[in-house]
This record gives sequence, structure tokens and C-alpha cells, in this order.
Amino acid sequence: MTANSLAKGANSPVAADSVLAVFGWTARPGGPRVRVWALLVGPDGRVGADAVVGGPRPSHASEPVRGHPDGRIEVHLAALGAAVDRVLLCATAEDGTFGGLADLRLSLTDGRSGAAVAEFAIAATRETAIVGGELYRRAGQWRFRAVGQGYATGWAGLTAAFGATEPLPPPLPTPQAPPTPTPAAPPAPPAPPPPTPTVQLRMPPPATPPVPPPATPTPTVQLRMPPTAGAYGTPPTAAPEEDVLPVDMRKRMSLRKQQVAVSLAKHGAAGVSARVVLVLDASGSMAPLYWQGTVTGVVERMAAVAAQLGQGRPMPAWTFATHPARLPDLTLAGLPEWLARHVRVGEISLFGRPRKPRRGLLPGQVDMRMVGVQNEEQRVIAEVRAHVRAQPADGPTLVLFFSDGGVYRNAEIEGQLREAVEEPVFWQFVGLGQADYGVLERFDTLPGRRVDNVGFFAVDDIAVLSDAELYDRLLSEFPLWLAAAQRAGILR
Repeated sequence: MTANSLAKGANSPVAADSVLAVFGWTARPGGPRVRVWALLVGPDGRVGADAVVGGPRPSHASEPVRGHPDGRIEVHLAALGAAVDRVLLCATAEDGTFGGLADLRLSLTDGRSGAAVAEFAIAATRETAIVGGELYRRAGQWRFRAVGQGYATGWAGLTAAFGATEPLPPPLPTPQAPPTPTPAAPPAPPAPPPPTPTVQLRMPPPATPPVPPPATPTPTVQLRMPPTAGAYGTPPTAAPEEDVLPVDMRKRMSLRKQQVAVSLAKHGAAGVSARVVLVLDASGSMAPLYWQGTVTGVVERMAAVAAQLGQGRPMPAWTFATHPARLPDLTLAGLPEWLARHVRVGEISLFGRPRKPRRGLLPGQVDMRMVGVQNEEQRVIAEVRAHVRAQPADGPTLVLFFSDGGVYRNAEIEGQLREAVEEPVFWQFVGLGQADYGVLERFDTLPGRRVDNVGFFAVDDIAVLSDAELYDRLLSEFPLWLAAAQRAGILR
């Protein structure tokens, strides 16, 4: 790795007036053909129909972004007007997936001197379209971010995420060898018509229906009450809580805490302490992610973040859909029981008003029928903000907010997060899939704020993302906010 190499989610300033973006890879037999594109994103987070560069469109109408026949994208940053807020550097696989290539990477060089600006190694498997990186404005200066966001739905899925409706141009033509000339021959008498062929159908063997796995018996949960913790600013003095965890979970937790520390140090925040808050989407579309165990895995991995940053303090938690609901604070000592009792989406009433609260709930459990099924992110954001004001911490607060999208209350959400700029809280949103994230996806570059208090990234399948990559992406913008909030007097 060179000095210019960036990890996924990392960013660096771009001092050059113009840059040249190049996707590189090592071809494999049967690998796909690749097209390179640039999408010009406006301040509203959308891509216009005439803001696509690449393929058969060699240049943008205003000429600051140019596509070359060899796939290079030239961007004259100094000539980009206010109508362009970001330039997305993208690639599409025409007849396969990016998993058919080796050593996929995106390089950025100075357009005048040729000096290296940044390089990003991209991991890809089944994706057919990728946003490799983006050039974006921040405080009047251009920066480059290593994105690496893949889309299994190809060009259509990529462009739809940014509001574009531009259809995918025709595929690249398949090269064909020229025909071999043959000597002229005298005309032959007309041949009799060929007999009609007899077609014999070969039916495939019937598919064998899958055998369902045996039902897993419902575990018996015995609640272990965690030790009483001190105030947010005072970590409890008990022995390390992971000592009471099951052996396998304890090993995972130890390794994950170390990885969190490595990611923090990589981004210049070694030794930072913060309160961590967890927010889990429980809307109707999230149901498969609960049933598959994806949310359970997310919570366990976030518990390591809270343990490392919070130094043993409990992690406040919320779930939400139509209404927010406060969950019991999460501690490492109570993690197995917390996962069994509180990571759930069930008992939803799909029609009419919620039924009366279910009887027989275990202590601390939320009746999920009272939470509803819609997406009302602004309500839970307001409730978390009220909690932070009522329970101030000695240092910063990091909110880890997980959602599968379907965002539609854009104005209300934006209002809440703009009001929260002066509060000592950084909001890190994580998208679980490729749904519509609305203002959450655009907030990172919205102007008019003293500090950038919001981060966002989305993944197709968070369960296959390594701990190192997940924590790097999760913690890449938090240290930037810490520095900016201290300069602005928001943190003291």
C-alpha cells in the first residue's frame, strides 16, 4: 500500500485544478467487459438526464468533465459550477459481474503533472455496477472519497439511487472476425426445399422441493441483571464484562474491540471516549433482516464499538417504525439475554389500530404491535435528541442508526438534524440494502451547517462485510466531526 492508498470510506483533499480518474483491473478468462462513467450530482442529490459522461457520451455539455475512448475520465474541478456538487466515478460490467475481474482499483492523478493523488483497491463479487469514488465539495475545497458501493441491479439500480432516469445505452458490440473471401462458383440449380425437421422435446427432470430444516427449539432465557453503571461520564469499576460471556462470543468481542481501536487510530482518534447510542429500524420491510439473524449480528458488532468507545458504560438503545420505543440499555454482561429478548420485529397488526398490548411480555420487552410498521425516522431522532439533552455526557455522543430505507419524511428529518448541529452528537446512518434513503444519503453534502454532523453509507449485505471494513466505514467521519466540533466550541 502506498502513501496515496485509501481504505474504503476514507477521504483526502484534492489540491489539483484538474484530475484524471482511471479504473484498472486484471482480466480473467470469461471476465466481463467494463464501461466507465461519471455522474454529475447537483446540490439536491440528484443526477439529471444530461449529467452522464462516458460510453457514447464523450463529454458533458459544459465540458469540465470529459470521457476518453480508453475509459479515462477527466475532471476540471476549477471549471465546475455551483450546479455540480459531486462527481461520481462509476463503472458497469456489460456481460458478467465484477467478481470476474482481479485487482479492481480506481486511481486518481493530477491532470497536469500526472502525480498520484489517490488510489483505492475495490472489493467486488456479484456487483454489475459500482461507484468507485466521488469528488465532492467541503468548505469550498474539493475532496476525494473512496466509496466502493456496488449494485447487483446494474446501471438501473445505480442511477435510480441518485434520481436519474437515463436508460443504459446499448451493450458494447462483440468483436467478430471478418469473413474469409471464397472464389466465385458457377450458379447451381435450385435445390429442393428441405424436409420439415421433427422436433423432439426433452423435458427436464422435475425439481426436488427443498427439505425445510428442523425447527429450532425456543431457548429458555434466564435474565442476568448487569451491574449498576455510573453516570455517562463515569465508567463502572467492575471487572471486564466480557468475562461472563459465552466463550465464542467473548473471543469475537475481544477481537472486535481490538479492530475498533485499530480503526479509530487509523483515522486519528486513538483513545477517544464517547457515549454510543444504538437505533434499530423495525418497519415492516425490515422483517426478513430480523428473521435471517442479520440484525442480531449487527447488534453484537455494535456492542464492541460501545465497549471500546464507551469504556464499559451502557449503550442506550431505541427501536422505531411508526413510533419510537426505548429499549433497555445494553451492556456486555447482558448481551446474550438482550439479543434474545429485544432484537425482534414481531406481533405487528397490519390492519387498523394496533391490538391491545400483548400479555406475557418479559421484563423490559417492547410490544412491537404498538410500534407500527411505517418509517418515521424524525420521531426517533427527536426522542434521542431529548434524551441526550436530559442526560448529558462528559464527552461526545455517537449515534449508530440502522435502516433499510423507505425514507419519505425528508423535510422533517432534515429539520431535526439541522437543529442538532449545535449539539455534541454525531449521527452515523447505515443503510441495509439499496432502498430509498432520501435526505439521509444527501445530508453529508448539504450546505448551511457550521459542522457536518451526519455520516451515511449503505451496504448490500452487511453480514458479509468484514469487521475491519465495517468499522473503518463506520468510524471514518466521526473523527472529522470531533475536530470540527471542538474548533466550533460545540465540544469542550
